[in-house]
Amino acid sequence: MAAPVLIFAVGNESRGDDALAPLLLRRLDAWLQKEGRSADFELIEDFQLQVEHAMDMAGRRLVLFIDAGMDTPEPYAFYRALAGDTSTPYSHALAPEAVLAVYPQIYREAPPPAFILCIRGEQFELGSPLSPAAASRLDSAMNFMHKLLQGTEAAAWEMRVQQQAYGDAEKHEACTAQ
Repeated sequence: MAAPVLIFAVGNESRGDDALAPLLLRRLDAWLQKEGRSADFELIEDFQLQVEHAMDMAGRRLVLFIDAGMDTPEPYAFYRALAGDTSTPYSHALAPEAVLAVYPQIYREAPPPAFILCIRGEQFELGSPLSPAAASRLDSAMNFMHKLLQGTEAAAWEMRVQQQAYGDAEKHEACTAQ
């Protein structure tokens, strides 16, 4: 049986602040193990999202995509992902919204509720280290995740979205690394 909550971390550690999502996922893994809650979560790290990731979402109660973005509000944005054919210029093969759009084509049902945590990054050049500002935002994102994962129901996550100062959907389209 699949863990109820799936968390994708998308990024490349050799591209500066694009390492934010993988680094956060590793912190989450250690924290969830320490808390004895790792069985409730499946954590997947990848360089980019692909069509096949839609299959990972089967049987889940919630899905979270974590990524770094250049034009993201400070220090991060958390919002609901809606299935759609997005033409946002992501540095990854597919945007989360595009993966969600594939799900009903495979399973003939709506995808599970999905959310995006986009952490603001500044430098994404190949060979760059994580910037000091991104390291601080990583800490902020981890603190947010501690609060978010207290509840693993869509309604609780929707409340977190409402609590964010970034309620404007237009701001969320900027979760792009390049």
